[in-house]
Amino acid sequence: MARMESLLNLPPRTRPRMPPLIIACLAATWLIWGSTYLAIKWALLSFPPFYQMGTRFLVAGALLAGWMRLRGAPWPQRTEWVNATLLGTLMLGIGYGFTAVAEVSVSSGLVVAFIAIGPALQAALEWPYGVRPTRPAALGIGLGLLGVLGLAAGQGFSASPMGLAAVLLSSVAWKLGGVWSVHGLPRALGGRPLRLAPNAMGFASQMLAGGVVLMAMSALAGERPGWPIQPLALASWVYLVVAGSLIAFSAFMVLLQRTPAAVSSSYAYVNPVIGLVLGVTLGGETLHASEWVAAALVTASVVLMLHGHR
Repeated sequence: MARMESLLNLPPRTRPRMPPLIIACLAATWLIWGSTYLAIKWALLSFPPFYQMGTRFLVAGALLAGWMRLRGAPWPQRTEWVNATLLGTLMLGIGYGFTAVAEVSVSSGLVVAFIAIGPALQAALEWPYGVRPTRPAALGIGLGLLGVLGLAAGQGFSASPMGLAAVLLSSVAWKLGGVWSVHGLPRALGGRPLRLAPNAMGFASQMLAGGVVLMAMSALAGERPGWPIQPLALASWVYLVVAGSLIAFSAFMVLLQRTPAAVSSSYAYVNPVIGLVLGVTLGGETLHASEWVAAALVTASVVLMLHGHR
């Protein structure tokens, strides 16, 4: 992490090019994740929220774990399973589960635009670890929060307080898991690091653990898939398993471990553009003028955030 930050702080003429792996991971989290919110909305036609996410991560985790086992990777150790369960509960169980709950009553475009609150949450959660945002980054956080407040006051979220509460809970849990995975638990909870199993087996264990938690939540909620399953819902679910989980989620975990927070969280400002455009053009969703302005503020804040961490 220190090496990556030192490289990003080099003058433009001496700064080496970003590694191809990091570029590919950024492309996955920016482009694929931006499209998954509409896919979640379509999958809800047959798969209820927790059931949809639970089956998605169980299948993706099993496929990834099976592939890694074929390549000779060992199963995670007990402590690594405990860490995977904690992070899987926060980031997948609560994070993804309540994102899907929000999309039951709120458009996918508004939900994906709201996630720009993430960097502000991350800055607050990293404060106890001694991490302070630079002035441009702080200005970008403020601009992003202003846009998010505009979205929350718009007609979409005003008509669904439960949807607003669900996406807020989702955002907090996702960022809390991300911060703990990098910095470890806070001192009040023991301060131990939350290390996953090496390489992709760690991501697989997190998806498997999160999938189990989501299925338990689905059972408690009494969810049942709709039959017969609609073709659009099934195609969207498959897309979420392959592109959203196997590719994009694994890419995000790589960014989380190998890049500064401003880089790994940059998806929060790019996803709204993609999500809003797809929601309006393909999903037939409608946004009012004030919500477009708020989304523009959210998107513009990425420039300040990235500039503040260059």
